Amino acid sequence: MAQLDIVDVGHSYTPGAGEKQWALKPLRLTFEAGKTYALVGPSGCGKTTLLNILSGLVKPSQGQVLFDGADVTALPTKARNIAQVFQFPVIYHSMTVYENLAFPLQCRRWDKARIDAKVHQVAEALDLDDRLGQPARRLTADDKQLISLGRGLVRDDVAAVLMDEPLTVIDPQLKHSLRRKIREITEQFQPTVIYVTHDQYEAMSIAQEVLVMRDGQAMQQGTPEQLFEAPSSAYVGYFIGSPAMNFLTLDRAHQEFTLGGRTLAVAWDIPESTSEVQVGIRPEYVKVVTEPGPNTFAARLRGVQDHGPQRVLEIDVAGQPIKAKVPREDGVPAIEEFLVHLPRAKALPYSDGYLVLQS
Repeated sequence: MAQLDIVDVGHSYTPGAGEKQWALKPLRLTFEAGKTYALVGPSGCGKTTLLNILSGLVKPSQGQVLFDGADVTALPTKARNIAQVFQFPVIYHSMTVYENLAFPLQCRRWDKARIDAKVHQVAEALDLDDRLGQPARRLTADDKQLISLGRGLVRDDVAAVLMDEPLTVIDPQLKHSLRRKIREITEQFQPTVIYVTHDQYEAMSIAQEVLVMRDGQAMQQGTPEQLFEAPSSAYVGYFIGSPAMNFLTLDRAHQEFTLGGRTLAVAWDIPESTSEVQVGIRPEYVKVVTEPGPNTFAARLRGVQDHGPQRVLEIDVAGQPIKAKVPREDGVPAIEEFLVHLPRAKALPYSDGYLVLQS
């Protein structure tokens, strides 16, 4: 497996267009060997363009693509030694499951004993070892997609496995188990995986690191925990998490912030020169309390969303709407007005849409 480096890579599908109109603005990224990465964002954000540049399907307008330090920018797809898994399963319907998995190894002229050992190893990991003799056409869509992944895993020399929204056609009831299976397989074989999706749940459950994209730009790269706990921008805070992160506009008098006339302490001190400040806090950390105290504010209930084992309370605090995610067993406040606590450690300061870093 290879380390993939994106060096000042940018791309425009329209010759002569200004850089602001490019589908992918120039960026530098490193995907370490043996790790799983997810590219996530709305349609048109540039994630598929980036994947196609890595695969060789698109030659970038500028920059270099490096595989283990070697420049592959001008190489066609077939010369990059990658495996690809597409939205729709691509298998050989006339072959058995065994023959599908063995085919890439036969093309590399492996001996029969070596092929047999590798196919059985991968099939066992995929839970397909008892169906190796079955015609592949008889399998379900999720099992066919596992074969597509397996054909990349049987190859010891593959540089990377590139996956373009592979769960699009999978039945929603099967997606959870297939996400878990993909995570287990990538942890076992440790390929370099670049996984494209618009679904944050897929990204957070499958990848070791997630890259959030917007308008052709990389907004933030980090572990799922980093993106959830400390979004670098309001955009990432809104995109990652369900419900999205709450943002409340604060008043300021010197080093003190207030919300509705009461002091609100944020996670760390920020410069006095900082312009309009908002506090960002996840709905999971907004707590209903019965006693007043630091960072405790009066709230008014506006509505309740039932999310099965959890409820989402829609509330107003100092005239601003926020949400609180609470366990179902906690119930709904019996009175219209009550108190909520915003823990200081989870109250992150933002200005002009970006996280204010600790000085």
